[in-house]
Amino acid sequence: MSEPLTVDVRAVPGRAPTPRPPGPPRRRMVSWYDPSVLAKTGLKALLSATIGKQADRRLLDAVASPQPFFFDFSVDEAGRPRDELWLDYVSDMGDGWDSTYAVALAVTQPVLTLKEPSGTTHETRGGEVLVFGGDAVYPTASVGEYQARTVRPYEAAMRHGRALPHLFAIPGNHDWYDGLVSFLRLFCQGRQSSAWRTHQRRSYFALKLPRGWWLLGTDMQLESDIDGAQVEFFENVAKKMDDADRVILCNAEPAWIHQQVKPHAGRTFLDNNLDFLQEMVLGKKVSVFLAGDLHHYRRHENEEGRQKIVAGGGGAFLHPTHLPRVDSRPDGYTLQQSYPNRDVSRRLTWRNLGFVGHNPWFGAFMGIVYALLGWGLAAELNATGTSHSLASVLAGAIENTGSMLMAAVLVLGLIGFADGRRGAWWKRLAGGLHGAAHLVAALLLTWAASSLAGTLVGGADTLRRDVASGLLLFAGGFLVGPTLMGLYLLVSLNVFGCHPNEAFSSLAIPDWKNFLRLKIDREGRLTLYPVGIRRVPRAWTPGDTVREPEWVADPKDTRATPPELIEPPIVVGRTKAPPTRVGKGRTEHSLAGAFVPGDATS
Repeated sequence: MSEPLTVDVRAVPGRAPTPRPPGPPRRRMVSWYDPSVLAKTGLKALLSATIGKQADRRLLDAVASPQPFFFDFSVDEAGRPRDELWLDYVSDMGDGWDSTYAVALAVTQPVLTLKEPSGTTHETRGGEVLVFGGDAVYPTASVGEYQARTVRPYEAAMRHGRALPHLFAIPGNHDWYDGLVSFLRLFCQGRQSSAWRTHQRRSYFALKLPRGWWLLGTDMQLESDIDGAQVEFFENVAKKMDDADRVILCNAEPAWIHQQVKPHAGRTFLDNNLDFLQEMVLGKKVSVFLAGDLHHYRRHENEEGRQKIVAGGGGAFLHPTHLPRVDSRPDGYTLQQSYPNRDVSRRLTWRNLGFVGHNPWFGAFMGIVYALLGWGLAAELNATGTSHSLASVLAGAIENTGSMLMAAVLVLGLIGFADGRRGAWWKRLAGGLHGAAHLVAALLLTWAASSLAGTLVGGADTLRRDVASGLLLFAGGFLVGPTLMGLYLLVSLNVFGCHPNEAFSSLAIPDWKNFLRLKIDREGRLTLYPVGIRRVPRAWTPGDTVREPEWVADPKDTRATPPELIEPPIVVGRTKAPPTRVGKGRTEHSLAGAFVPGDATS
């Protein structure tokens, strides 16, 4: 690296202290079923996918943004080999303030003492290198959203006196929703904030670490693949590695899970560049696969001790762990740990019965839908001034053109919403039944609204009865529509294994957060500390202006839990006597001892 790797950040000449605001910004978790959020996110996703396929930003950056093949952290600024190095890996952040800031507080502490489930404690150090593993902001990327949801929490959490970590980031699909423009401005222009320093010039990178370890970060764009220029870049990086070197490979998505749960039709082995990179370029050198995208912790291990770990708990809403079910894989990897466990995950799904409480704006939307479905029919019933049987109401609905048109739109929309992982026939069946349930509910509410309106306002004033019917339909739709949606998601996930994303994005659970702390020691061992926060604080109080971060957890919030280890530390890759040869101005690592299969322990 051409620039020094360490600087003293305890004092910044000429910078006046920033006045402390009266309270932390109360950024709530993203409400994914808010119609405005759905419309904005859907439009950006459509535009980015369309433009991204035609003009891949990564190809332009490969030409316009030269970057060294690797950033060397195997030596210090004086060129001496490092005995050890600490790193932190955080993925899927920038959602709510409480969840993102709670993780940032744990990551930025100079020393963090962690307790195992058995009670054993481990003292860990804040990473000199910080890796963002994808999706650094939600719901869509923009400079303002990054600043408010990601940069601000980490700046507030950084303790005074600690050296800023060196930040490297890879983009996820949400980072790509503005064509990667904001991501490149924030992470790829060498900018330094009061929370980190950046060095990379492209959306992918390679880090040379001590004792023959490397960390590679890829950019999978929106196609879950890497481009040809990126493959060539990592082929050149691989040429710099010794035979005994080991790799930590960071992808934005856990391809090993997605390919098993949703295999692509007609897909063959090595038919994309990511497979080619993992198997043909790097091969057995990859000892640890890291990914986010799924917002939980899940670890698979094979007999050689190689690890495949999902750690997407940096602040985004929780994803279920009981689905997709991938206990064992065809490549020999078996599930070792998940956080939260399956029983807890299954119980949390039942919260969807209170869907309207979690998503009130969706309730208002469904109230309007139900009013549009039944108001015209209710007006026709009110005009007769007589009571009607359910059969006559159904006959009237069939003859009402407006109601039938709205019914068709609703059913087609819910068929489009249905999960297609079980095939097209299942998508049509599940969506059709879901739509039929709403139509039956709307019919019953229309019948009840017409009857109640006559009772409430009398039979003389038709206009007043029509207004009362519309209000009753809206109120009924506000309650019944979301409840049916929540029931559909509950049954879909817990019974049929569908809609894992939709059934938990509706809940916006800020708890069960996680990140990984990594240590490479003088013996060449890589130790992974999976850190979990069971319940993040909901209240904050100003911290000490000198020794504490800007905000600390309010002691009155007794339900909040401290960071702790999800499982005992995982040790990977013992090397035999790693000799080091030091030349003039450079250090060569020639690990004569090969990786010993089976040395990894949990």
